[in-house]
Parts: sequence; structure tokens; C-alpha cells
Amino acid sequence: MRVRLSNKTTKHHLIGLAVAAAACPTQAQEQAAPAATLATVEVVGAMPVPGTDVPKDQMPSNVQTADDAQFRRAQSLNLPDFMATQLPSVSVNEIQGNPYQLDVNYRGFTASPLLGTPQGLSVYQDGVRINEPFGDVVNWDLIPKAAIANITLLPGSNPLFGLNTLGGALSLQTKRGDTHPGTELELQAGSFGRVSTELTHGRKLGEDGHLFLALGGLNEDGWRDHSPSRVRQLFAKVGQDRGKLSWDLSFTHGDNKLVGNGLLPESMLLQNREQVYTRPDRTTNRMSMLTLNASYQVSDQQTISMTAYTRHSRYSTLNGDLNDGFDSADNGNAGVENRTKTRQQGEGLALQSTFTAGIHRFTFGASVDRARTRFTQTEAEGFLDPTRAVVPQEEAEVDALLAGKSRTASIYFHDLVTLRPDLQLTLSGRYNDTRVTTRDEGRALLGLSTTLDGEGRYRKFNPAAGLTWQATPRLTAYGGWSQGNRAPSPIELGCSDPLNPCVLPNALQSDPPLRQVVSQTFETGLRGTFDPGLRWNASVFRTVNKDDLLFVSSGLSRGYFSNFGRTLRQGVELGVGQQTKELDWSLSYSYLRARYDSPACLVSESNSSAETSPACTGEGEIAVRRGDRLPGLPAHQLKFNVDWRVTSAWSVGAQYRAYSRQTVRGNENGAHVPDGLDFNGSGHLGGYALLDLTTSWKMNRRVELFAKVANVFNRRYASAGQLGRNGFDASGAVLPPDAWRNEQFVAPGAPRAVWLGMRMQLGA
Repeated sequence: MRVRLSNKTTKHHLIGLAVAAAACPTQAQEQAAPAATLATVEVVGAMPVPGTDVPKDQMPSNVQTADDAQFRRAQSLNLPDFMATQLPSVSVNEIQGNPYQLDVNYRGFTASPLLGTPQGLSVYQDGVRINEPFGDVVNWDLIPKAAIANITLLPGSNPLFGLNTLGGALSLQTKRGDTHPGTELELQAGSFGRVSTELTHGRKLGEDGHLFLALGGLNEDGWRDHSPSRVRQLFAKVGQDRGKLSWDLSFTHGDNKLVGNGLLPESMLLQNREQVYTRPDRTTNRMSMLTLNASYQVSDQQTISMTAYTRHSRYSTLNGDLNDGFDSADNGNAGVENRTKTRQQGEGLALQSTFTAGIHRFTFGASVDRARTRFTQTEAEGFLDPTRAVVPQEEAEVDALLAGKSRTASIYFHDLVTLRPDLQLTLSGRYNDTRVTTRDEGRALLGLSTTLDGEGRYRKFNPAAGLTWQATPRLTAYGGWSQGNRAPSPIELGCSDPLNPCVLPNALQSDPPLRQVVSQTFETGLRGTFDPGLRWNASVFRTVNKDDLLFVSSGLSRGYFSNFGRTLRQGVELGVGQQTKELDWSLSYSYLRARYDSPACLVSESNSSAETSPACTGEGEIAVRRGDRLPGLPAHQLKFNVDWRVTSAWSVGAQYRAYSRQTVRGNENGAHVPDGLDFNGSGHLGGYALLDLTTSWKMNRRVELFAKVANVFNRRYASAGQLGRNGFDASGAVLPPDAWRNEQFVAPGAPRAVWLGMRMQLGA
């Protein structure tokens, strides 16, 4: 028997039952009652504000959950690494070449730290949406791994989680000192010069208080040339559960330098997989966030909850790129150094009330979020040294100076209606009112020729409805429909003119207005269990995006944002798994058909079919037809995970994942055909499979040794690709512009790696 408890009220009810049973010892002795068997009950956070949980079996979608114990067994470096190996329908693109700068794809939607990637997933930490306001990007390195208690991945266009929840929402809950007591030190070292340290401490404060601290640090050289990174994370939480009032105050801080040297032409890849195209490509992220969560139990039927936060961040990038205007005849500079600085400040407040009345469990909430952004970009031409690093020869010139503001006010509701003990109806909705403003300070203060002043207001009511039916104690059927929206961010409003493409994240132009994205999802499925403890699920889903925001590329880093008629993601998810005393295992398969649902003309000069269609006559344009696949998304995924407790002290595990082939960016029409002369690269990436092995051994109650081997068979694979112009030969020497070739660039995967570590329990 296993029962998961979600709140103090449930615990108090169980304690009351135990006291009542103890009060009748005579009757218990006279007639021994049969042992009660309670079904496993797992609850999940159904709202953005923590404190309102719903039994997982009453959710009308294929919700996925995981806790810190699973995180530990998988020995994952960070959250994207864990999701890629453990969660069905999740894949990653290593476009930037840094393990903390991954595109995380779920059901064809993406959460990425890179501007220019269409964002479609919202991410919450303790009730705070951590998608950055400037471009809806997610900086995975700023999520403190050591503080994660559990994660919930909710699929679909769930309106309760607000803007950007087009394909799903990822909700993270952090640890508390009373649930994770003790002091633990973790040390790890191994391949790529990686050395990491984590220190956590949890304890109770008095009878009703709690304290939790987490420090994390990582240094590595990276497996590719000139790719060092440094990660520093801090998390602290203090709180109290005093009678009907519960509160906690947490502080999250990150100070990181990440080097990700991006895609590499296939000709250079064959020569040396570890080399880089141009450099440096460095990102510096500094962020501090203070979060207050509180709840008050007004009565047995009503609870009021609150989340408030303030978030301050400074982000900067340094990118050494090949100069498109390079002229070897004039001895021009072959490189250009692009720099950006982004300062953001945001605050928010959310209030919600949950109460029970008859068959209804109703939640009503309201929230306000606002952010202010100041963005500066400069460029300086220079030469390329022998390592292809850009050495600037000019003073940096300011190309854009932008101040942006965004404000979103929302009201939402959720009603869980128990029609019968085995039948639940879910009704929910959210109204969003978003205002985005940009002010061109470069024109006003520096006399730049840019004209970036603009303003947009986006309003939308998004409804959702679902039904769950426990047909038998071992079988549940469900179905639901939902709608979400995403408003353009300041960077997208400032980069939407095809005549003035941007060098992301470094350039902005005066642009036409963009429309908000509206997403609608339908999902239905079955889930259940078999003896002995075998669980399974099967679901189908379909999501349609209207006015989808896409980054239309006109080169390796240049392009613009544009609304695209319709895109479609639909698919199937199948899963089976079992947990026993000695063995935990799971097997999942997912099929995804992600395609364009409207014809369009996109720019891709390195595609052999460019300028060949009578429907698309612009320079470098290709014709995308209805039904063409979205790039970067494999159609088939298979994952198998197993953890075997060989003895009480020793366990071994394996994580296997396989992906089918995918289309590269720039070949959105699937019509690229290489000729080996003017056009190179197939326009596709082959499928691949990876196996990781883990083991751990508890030497005693205080010391545990662990090890991981990643990519056991040392597979050579690529997880992402793009068609573009290559300005170097296979050995990396710069070519004159008339010798540049159209080629396929790819994101090479990391080779085999081994890491060893130790965990030590300190103190009592």
C-alpha cells in the first residue's frame, strides 16, 4: 500500500481515523476487522499558485510527474537532461553546444534559452512564471537543481498557466527543510574537465518552522574546443506552518558564464568534431529572485493563497561571427563582434481562493505581472585569429538602444465538479490582458536611424473543459479541450520586418505589428493498472496554432519574426511501467506529426529549391506547402528506463532513448536536393539511439559512491541542423566570399563520458 499525501488537511484526517480506532480497543479485540487496502492516490498542482492540488486520476490529460529521488537515480546534470532521458514525448536540440543551453521540445513545442526559437511552453517555479519577458526564453542554468523537490508536466493549452502555454506547462516545486532534513555534500568529477559540488541543508525551526539551503557549483572545459563554462547557484527557503496559516519565503540566485559554440558545417565536422565555427559565443546570466507564498485556511471548505515575487536580472552575450560584408579584395575584416546587454526587472502578485460547495470544488484567482527591460547591442568589425576568434579592430558602435515594458493582468477560474463518485467534470478559463510597449532610446539619445517606438495590446479569454471517468478501479478514461495564447514579446515586435532582418540577439529594426498566437488542444486517452502493480497509459492529442510566431531565417543568424497562418501538432503516446521492491522500469513510445497547416513563402537561400516556385518569387524564398514537416522534431521516440536494486546497498540503472530522423531548419519544404557543388547536405538528420548507465553503492549510512557513463557506445550523432553559407574550408581557413558554399550545419552530440561522485551525510 502506498498513499501520497498532498497537504496537512489530509494528514489530519488520517490521524483522526487512527485516534478513533485507538479509542475502541475492546471492539477491535472482539472482532478483528480485515486489513483495509487503500488505492494509491497521487495529487498534482493544478494551478499556477501552489496549494491547490487535484488527484492525478481526475486530470483530463496525460500528466507526468517526477520527484527528487528519480532525479538522483538518473544522475542528471540539470533539468533538461533529466526530461530528455526520463519523460515521454520530450526531446532536446543541442543547437548551442552547451549542456545548459538546450532546446527542450515537448509534443512539438519548445522552451529554449535562444532568441529566435518559437517558444510554446510555460515554466513555473513555486508559482512564478520564469519565462523571460523580453523573448519568453527559459534560462535553464538559473533553475537550482539541488532545490527541486518535484516536477509536473501538464500537456495541452492549459489556460490556467497563462501566457505561452501553447503546448504545455512545466511546474517546479522546491524543497522544504522539514521534508528534506539533514546536511548533504555531493562531489562529482570526470570527463570534459567537469567538476561539480552541491551542498544542501534542511532542518525544522522550532515546532512549526522550516529552513532549507542549497549551493551548487560547476566548472567544465567542455568537449569542444574553447568551450569552458561556469555555473553558480544559490537557493534558500524559510517558512512556517502555524495553525491555519502557512507561508514560505525563498531566494534564488544564479551567476553563470556559458560558452556554447553552436553549429558546425558537416565538412568541418568530418575533419574534427571538436572544432568550432567562429568564436567566442559566450553568455553571462546573473539573476536574483525573491518569492513569497502564503495560504490561510479560512474554514474546512475554503483556503486563500497568495504568490508574490520580484526578479532582477542582467544578461549579456558576446558573439564572434563571420562578417557577411567581408571583401577579401579590399582586405576587409572577416569577422564581426556582436555584443548585447539586457537588464530586466519584474514583479508580480497572484491571489486565489479555493472552496468546496456540494459537488463543486471551485478556484478563483487574479494576477498581475509587469516587467521593464533595457536592451543595448553593439558591433565591431575585426579579423579572425588562427582559432577563428574575432579580434575587434574598431571601436564598438551602438546599433540599438531599446527600453521595453510589458504588463499582463489576468483573472481565472477552475471548477472540479464531481458528477458521480467515478465521474468528474473540469471547467476552467482565464482572461489575459497584455500590453507591450517599446521605446527607441537610441534614436532619442544617440541619434540612431532606428525607429523602434511601438505599442501593442492583446486581450483573450481562453476556456477549457474536460471529463474523467473511473470506469473501474483499474481503468480511467478521459478527454478534454483547451485554448491558450501568447502575446508577442518586445524582441519579436522589434524584429518583424522582412526588409530589415535582425542578427539575433543583436539587432532590432522598425517593424510592422504582430498578432498574438492562439492555440487549441484536444486530447483523449486511457490509463490504468494491472497486477502486480503494472501501470499503463495511452493517449492521442491534436493541437492547432493560429497565427503562430516563427523566426524566418535569411542566414545562419539573420532573420525576422512573422505570423504564420496555422501549424499543427498531433500524435500518440503509449507507456507502461512497474515499480517493485527490487526493480523500477518504464517503457514509452510517442509519435508526433508536426506540420505546417498553411502554405507560405519562407527565406532559405541555401535550399536548392529557393526561387524555383512560381508562388514564391522573392529573393531566396522557398515554397512551404500545407503538410510539410516542422524542422527539428523527430516523428518517433522510444525510451526505456530501468533501475535495479541488486542489494540493499548497491543499485544499477540504464537509460535508453531512440529518435527517428528529422528535417533541418532551412529545409522546411523538404525539397532540398544536394548536387555536391552549389548545394551540399541532405536537408535531414539521421535518427540515433543513446544508452547511459548509472550505478550507486552505499558504503554506510553516511557515504554513497555513484558513477555514470553517458553515450556508452560513443555514438556520433547530431541533434539539430540548419542549411547555411559556409565561409571556411574543411580545415577552418577562411575563404574568399565568392568561394563560400551552401552547406548543412549540424549540432554534434557529445562523445562518451564518465563521471564519478560521492555523497556524504554530515552532522546528525
